[in-house]
Amino acid sequence: MVEHADIRMVHRGGSKINFREPVFTNDSRFLLCAAGESVKVYSTSTEECIHDLQGHTDLVTGVVLNPLNHLQVYSCSADGTVRLWDFTDGILIKTFIIGYPIYSIYVSEKHGGVVFVVVPMANYKSSEQFQLVAVHLPRSGDQEVEARELSAVLCDVSPHPGAASFGREGEYIAAAKDLQLEVFFFKKQKSYRFSLKSGIKKGVKNAFTCVSCHPKEDCIATGHADGKIRLWRNFNQKKEYTYSTLHWHHGAVNTLRFTPEGTNLLSGGIESVLVHWRYKQENQKDFLPRLGAAITHIAVSPDGSLFCTSHSDNKITIIQSCVKVSAVIQGLVKGEGVWTNLIIDPRSKALVLNGKPGHLQFYSLHHDKQLYNLDIVQQEYIHEEGLDQFEVVKAAFDTHGDWLATVEERRKKGSELEVNLKLWAYDKLTQSFVLNTTVTAPHEDRITAMFFSPSPETTMLVTTSLDGHFKAWLLADHSDTKEGAFWSCDFVGGYHLLKPGCCCFSADGSLLAVGFQEVVTVWSPASWELLTTLSQPPGAIRDLCFGRLSCSKYLLGTSTKNQLCCWNLLTCSLEWSTPMDVSLLQTDPLSENMAAFCNQSGSSDLFVFKPSEPRPLYSQKALCTGKVQHAVFAPRDQMLESCEERTQWLNRSQLYFVTQHMDLLTFSTKTEEDRLLASRKQLVVDDSVAVTPFYLLLGKHRMQQLEKQEVLPNPMAERTQLPQGSIAIKELLHTPAHVLPSASFLCAMFVRSLLISSSSAREEKEPEEEEMESEKEEEDSEGEADSRQGESAAWGPSKELGAPALTKAQERELRRVKTFDHSWLSSLLDC
Repeated sequence: MVEHADIRMVHRGGSKINFREPVFTNDSRFLLCAAGESVKVYSTSTEECIHDLQGHTDLVTGVVLNPLNHLQVYSCSADGTVRLWDFTDGILIKTFIIGYPIYSIYVSEKHGGVVFVVVPMANYKSSEQFQLVAVHLPRSGDQEVEARELSAVLCDVSPHPGAASFGREGEYIAAAKDLQLEVFFFKKQKSYRFSLKSGIKKGVKNAFTCVSCHPKEDCIATGHADGKIRLWRNFNQKKEYTYSTLHWHHGAVNTLRFTPEGTNLLSGGIESVLVHWRYKQENQKDFLPRLGAAITHIAVSPDGSLFCTSHSDNKITIIQSCVKVSAVIQGLVKGEGVWTNLIIDPRSKALVLNGKPGHLQFYSLHHDKQLYNLDIVQQEYIHEEGLDQFEVVKAAFDTHGDWLATVEERRKKGSELEVNLKLWAYDKLTQSFVLNTTVTAPHEDRITAMFFSPSPETTMLVTTSLDGHFKAWLLADHSDTKEGAFWSCDFVGGYHLLKPGCCCFSADGSLLAVGFQEVVTVWSPASWELLTTLSQPPGAIRDLCFGRLSCSKYLLGTSTKNQLCCWNLLTCSLEWSTPMDVSLLQTDPLSENMAAFCNQSGSSDLFVFKPSEPRPLYSQKALCTGKVQHAVFAPRDQMLESCEERTQWLNRSQLYFVTQHMDLLTFSTKTEEDRLLASRKQLVVDDSVAVTPFYLLLGKHRMQQLEKQEVLPNPMAERTQLPQGSIAIKELLHTPAHVLPSASFLCAMFVRSLLISSSSAREEKEPEEEEMESEKEEEDSEGEADSRQGESAAWGPSKELGAPALTKAQERELRRVKTFDHSWLSSLLDC
């Protein structure tokens, strides 16, 4: 077993940005949201990620603004810490160690220096009972502080953040769970509980789903599983409470939120519609429909100008006062599963997989951002449970990314399977794929595998199906006619009525391997001749992969009987085999390396190896829980050069894989992570502006100017320092804008820095006047000397013709010597 601590498994994008409710800053310029183990700061106008606040070692479970400083934010995590950040500069200010896993966090202006968190009743994550506790944050100069002063507020609460809310001016907090609403009054130190009947006999689900308190009045809005909204009043008394009911949603109410002034109530659910209720005029309501996916969270900016909705497709929509959508922040869409596997687009190097229903998403791994969605099904998706609709189940690119093949299927209850094969051509003008050919019912049963041939001579696609056949589709080019290019079936093959489950092309496209249950067949695509069949231990073939480069003579396959086999194609014999329960076998297209994910004891192990070597290059035990079903090698933009031998398998490509919880993970070396961390720190320390192309160009120009100044002598170095180098201007330019004084004060200070003091001006002026007078005297004496030289020149040539010419500085020095007063010498001689 070869395990290396230098290689780390890290989250590389694709985190769930809809996991918790996002938070607007006070000026509505930024939006903060929990994303995996970090907090992302997005611009509400440009949708760009400004900062990525990293420091937590487990899932971030809540984000709230600091009520005492609107430029700071608290974040809590399952790692048992609460961290205080300066989100404008992306700096961690302080870490408070709680010691318990935290599931949600709440703050109130009335309770300064205190945060309210939900932690398990027992000190372990598997506890099913939770409590709301008040944490008194100690004041200390240390960056890490232990906060051990905890006081219980409510017991047996829901860990969901939307199940609790602070009331008017922080006087009480309301929490809901199952069929019970509990209100705790801080001044009285007393709580009241209100219960609802289950209503199961009448087909009604009264369970609480979310809570929101009115900011100005004593009113609590609660959402319920049957789609109703209840407005509770007079809850400060046990028996005289009342509630009114609103009903529009046909599904559960996922989230509720009052606007800052309390004039409106916002609600959302599975209908993908934002409902805008008028407070005390509930009959009047507005709608913002067709938001794309079920609404999970709603946030409102402090000034009420912007609304924000989180959606089940990992998307955040920013809305201007319930009128129109102004921005969309789209993360990696994580649906019910990834049926298309993970694919790399050869053109954009983007990760391609299932997106929202009926679509493929193109996701940039480098920028952690979705590039665009491609509508494959081209039908309106109806959000209704139990309705059979078309789903994209297969996708494949050709070598150059000119063609994309997709398979969509729908199986209706009591009817046959509907399958469509679509071929898409890349359009350079629109920079997207355009539908070229649609094949209805390409096979009589479900398609199990689909691959393009890497051969540069022909453009070929091969599909295998449970109907017992594999088909080869060729591109017929009729560019000389009006028909253009289209696809047609060129060959239909089979083997003894067995069902093919997988197929694979060799690196040069000269061989095609098709697995027919327990038999591996090898075909020649040029003549469609069956070249050979390969035997292996019992068990159906699950996966096939050809070797690359120096290992191209090997063919590897996995079976359902937990066997990994390697055949030598030159001898047509089994080279080696090993008992392994391989759930996924993936090959690196740029090297000889292969990755095998194995399932053992409920977790997945990873082995990276070369088919020609018996010892693995890298192995990792207990990689994650559950089976790894999808992985891909993504080529690097820049090859790693200084890797050690044990990490060379990461030189050309990076291995990405998706866990059963839809987390996108990858492997990185320690030196690579340290370099990324150092670059982030350097950006924070050197400059706080965004690294735009113009900024990079300007920085390069400044570096070139500095190099020129170092090489060339500067004749103006003795001049007086220009005013832009003054301390006043440096402070003005480098101090953050939110801590600067008023503009009127800065203007006066700036003008004074440009002026020259009178004392220094007088001192500079006096030597200048003396120089002017001496130069005039020198000019007069030069005139007399020139007249004498003219007379002597008339009599004959000068004796100093052969002397070298003097420079102007030397001539000026000689003139000063001539005009010097030598009278003191005569007085000495007389003595």
